[in-house]
Formats: sequence, structure tokens, C-alpha cells
Amino acid sequence: MQLRKIVLAMGILLLGFCFMVKPAEAAEKEAIIINKSNNQLAFYENGTLQKVFPVATGRKSSLTPEGKFTLVNKVKNRPWYKENIPGGDPRNPLGARWLGIKVPGDWGHTSGNVYGVHGTNNPSSIGTYASSGCIRMNNKDVIWLYERADKNIPVYITSSSSSFTALAQKYEVGSKSVVAGYETFNETLRYGSKGDSVKVLQKKLSITADGSFGPKTLRAVKKFQSSKGLVADGIVGPKTRNALFSK
Repeated sequence: MQLRKIVLAMGILLLGFCFMVKPAEAAEKEAIIINKSNNQLAFYENGTLQKVFPVATGRKSSLTPEGKFTLVNKVKNRPWYKENIPGGDPRNPLGARWLGIKVPGDWGHTSGNVYGVHGTNNPSSIGTYASSGCIRMNNKDVIWLYERADKNIPVYITSSSSSFTALAQKYEVGSKSVVAGYETFNETLRYGSKGDSVKVLQKKLSITADGSFGPKTLRAVKKFQSSKGLVADGIVGPKTRNALFSK
């Protein structure tokens, strides 16, 4: 009888340990990665890249911290306390949602109330270096992220020429490059470019994906740029990439 009790106790202890480690394993598969070099934010869920968004970061590189941080709070329509502007007010620069990041250092930064990913009342700033340190998103994008990102997931901020696939592998948050049914790329493409990134571009433009940036791809890119109010130069740089992958 005593032996049976011991075995039962050990079984309960082992089961409890399994439940304890499960959240940590899940958290490693969900993450936000922000690349200041091209002002893009990627959201990973279940180890898979779900979506890439254009963002705005600090006016100076030093204003938006780099490293591994943690998402610690989420607020709908957060007030702008500095100017006493209520949440939801069109004048509020924090937009529709706030996702606070724990940044170790000076007092208060660990609360998630100093640095955050948030919406904006200045959408023209997205894609530029404009903030005092926070990461700005279009309101529709930050609402999408708010509804899916859980608290306590890692937030990686970097300045890198690497793709999100490479960064995710480095941070061990997933190795897949599928984004809601398509892939993504970070390099600039133009007439004469070749390779897998061109295939991704061609798939996104719904044309034959042969991996060669020729006349047909050039026409499709210019048509897309014109439809988005961009300069129709046929070069797929940061602004065109943002428009391609911000849906």
C-alpha cells in the first residue's frame, strides 16, 4: 500500500512538471520580431510566420532599444497621459491599441508603460524613423496583432540585413517562412533579379513564378505600385514590400 502511494505521488509530480513546462515550450513558438533596418514587424504563432507589417521606429537608432524583451501588458485605447488626451480620441498618438514591452534598465521601464508597440494618429509616419522610441503601427494592424499576441511572449528588436526566416532561426522561434499562405523576402528586387525571392514576388502578384524578373514582372510591379499610389519605378524596395505584405 505504501509503495502504491509513493508511485502515485511520483506520477502526480511528473504530470505537474509536464504542465509547468508546456507554456514555456509554447512561448518559444510565439514571438514578435522587429527589424529596424527596414521598419518591419513579424508575428510568429505556432512556429510559423503569420504576417509582416510596416512600422515606424525611433527618430534616432538609440531611441528604440535592441535585444530580447517581453510583452507584459495590453491596453485598448490607452490615454495619452502626457497631454491628458483620453483613449479613443483622434488626437491620441497611441492609436487604438497598446502592447507594452518590459525593457530592463531605468525605473519604470519594466512595467511595460514606457516602451510599447502601439497604433498611431499619424499613419503617414509608418515606414519611417519618427517615434521617441516606441514602435508604431497602423491602427488596423495593431488591432490584428493585439487580438493574437499573448502576454509574456518574447519581443526581439534588431537592426539586421537578414530575412525574418533567418532571424527566427537565430532566435529559435520557428523555421517556417509561410505568411498566411505566401512567403516573404527582405531584399530589394529589380529588373534582372533572379532567384526564390523573385518567385515569391511573382506569386504575390499572381503571375507565372519562374524566378526571373523580366518584362512581365516589371509591368506587374509598376501596375501594383500605381494602384497603391507609389512611384511606379518597377523597383521592389521597402515601400513596395510594405505594401505587398501589409494586407
